[in-house]
Amino acid sequence: MNPLRLRPRAFRRQGRRLWGVRKRATATAVVVVALALLIGGLLLLVLLQSSLIATTEGAAKAKAADVAALITSQDVSEAGQTLTATAHNGQYVQIISPDGAVVASSERSAATRLLSELRPRPGQTLSHTVSSLQSIGDTDEFLIVATGVQTGQGTYTVVVASTVQVQTDTVSTVAWFMLGATPLLLIVVGVSVWILVGKSLRQVERIRGQVARINANRLSERVEVPATNDEIHRLALTMNTMLDRLQASDGEQRRFVSDASHELRSPLATISAGLEIAAADPSGQMWHELQGMLSGETARMHYLVDDLLTLAKANDGGVHILNQDVDLDDVLDAEIRRLRSLSPHTISTNITPTKVTGDPRRLGQVLRNVLENANRHAQSSITVSLTSGPDGVRLLIDNDGDPIPEADRSRIFERFVRLDASRSRESGGSGLGLAIAASIMTAHHGTIAAAQTPTGDCRFELFLPLDNAS
Repeated sequence: MNPLRLRPRAFRRQGRRLWGVRKRATATAVVVVALALLIGGLLLLVLLQSSLIATTEGAAKAKAADVAALITSQDVSEAGQTLTATAHNGQYVQIISPDGAVVASSERSAATRLLSELRPRPGQTLSHTVSSLQSIGDTDEFLIVATGVQTGQGTYTVVVASTVQVQTDTVSTVAWFMLGATPLLLIVVGVSVWILVGKSLRQVERIRGQVARINANRLSERVEVPATNDEIHRLALTMNTMLDRLQASDGEQRRFVSDASHELRSPLATISAGLEIAAADPSGQMWHELQGMLSGETARMHYLVDDLLTLAKANDGGVHILNQDVDLDDVLDAEIRRLRSLSPHTISTNITPTKVTGDPRRLGQVLRNVLENANRHAQSSITVSLTSGPDGVRLLIDNDGDPIPEADRSRIFERFVRLDASRSRESGGSGLGLAIAASIMTAHHGTIAAAQTPTGDCRFELFLPLDNAS
């Protein structure tokens, strides 16, 4: 590629960088106003000139019509006397006989020589413009109007010559005024836009500076919101909203790391202590005694790490969901059979064959987590009900333990949340199962909620909408 071709582009980019928003806005405003004044001024001058010429032509035609009416109603001599009495500066009127002689005129200078060679028929009016009236020595531009009048002696012609130099001078004067006022107006526009944009950019720069000073250690700070109720006001509000989200995300991440470290510390400490004890026994007997406990703690760490990875993917929108037909009743039945083999509680079911679209492994993970939670807190019985309706699929998992307080029914789906001493890691819960279930249900466009049965028992209600059901 030829490097010379890149230079104009580089120069243009450099020019755009040198010309900031303030300069570009001012230059654009001045150019736009200048073009608008140019086009508007030209249009105004054309319309003004057309209007003045039309007015002059209308007055000339009216004068010619009046003289023609006098000739028709009285006679030529009476009309000639009227011309002298009503003459005014800038207008010449002649009455021309059928043989081409001037029989009357409004000015002595036009008493002998013809103003025009126009000879309209009776009742006809003709007009044209001449650059000067050489016959009377007037160098101004004139508009000539001629009207034919029929009399007993033949066809007379009334000629009215009206100067249009005044109109031309008027248009020229207006043009010069506009030309002189345009630079002043452009200067006013440029200065006004420069000041206005500069004032707005100062507010933006202040917001930028305040945001630039906010770092990980100062996330609680916020930018100042101007009381202008405009775009700058909304920008400041948006920046504060963004900072709120960043602070909440940072706090959530810190809590996640702290809680994960706390959860992992216990099995790690147990494994470390067990290994030290086993290593101190040269007979190896202690190793055999601790093997079951160490294996259990290792499995617990494995499940905990898997749960943490699942939640981390859910936060990044990376929970992989397979969309395929799933017999939800079969998945639920398999989880219930597994639970019955481990649980001392009575498990009763009311399952309707139901097919949904989703990920069978992830849906099974949701069912397992909720069933294990119910088994952990039930006193003697668990009831499972699966039904399908026109709006979607509904699953109810009830246990006869204490219901979750209403104030905590949304918080229970947060990470590492345990509401009381019975919901502790010693009882087998890490506080992640329900959070994972909520994330997977959200990925399936479904919901999970804690509630209370009509008899006062604990209930979890899962719902998959109609667009996931078939």
